[in-house]
Amino acid sequence: MGLFGRTNDSARASATTATVDPALAALTGEYTIDPAHSTISFTVRHAMVTNVRGAFTEHEGSLSLDGTNPAASSASIDVSIASVDTGMADRDGHLRSADFFDAETFPKMSFRSTSVEQLDAETYRLAGDLTIKDVTRPLSIDLEFNGSATDPYGNERVGFEGSATILRSEWGLTWNAALETGGVMVSDKVKLSFDISAIKKA
Repeated sequence: MGLFGRTNDSARASATTATVDPALAALTGEYTIDPAHSTISFTVRHAMVTNVRGAFTEHEGSLSLDGTNPAASSASIDVSIASVDTGMADRDGHLRSADFFDAETFPKMSFRSTSVEQLDAETYRLAGDLTIKDVTRPLSIDLEFNGSATDPYGNERVGFEGSATILRSEWGLTWNAALETGGVMVSDKVKLSFDISAIKKA
């Protein structure tokens, strides 16, 4: 069920000739990401021997879903760098500093979708542009659509989860320290994880 992508003529033409799934068509609309029920997190290897996990607790975003022509859909999200939380105040402060994100100068991280590729019956590759510290590079997220539901308050919700792996150095996050036993303090490879719940606008 592909829901994200950039509109193009061929996709539009194929959508008009294909049979539309009524359940998918019903999802058409504008959605706001619910930060209280969504998580944007990361995992990075520390000192070559363990993983440190953290999350960005403040973010906002939107989805524009077209169930009759999924290629016309899009997604965007903005993340507050200062909201980084790894469970340790000193480490969080270091991440906000100029050694890493330089949150005072570059307060936001953003993602804007550009296209989608279906990998199998349930999995899609959402491609887009990720911007960190004014560096914009392509990012692909393997994304699964978890379904839709009406919550007890009458909100129509959709849910997605996905992940991607990046090299932080490609976005200018290059700080490190050598270990006496060899290797470095912080891995260049970072895994990003996304658990998204979005509410349809009235």
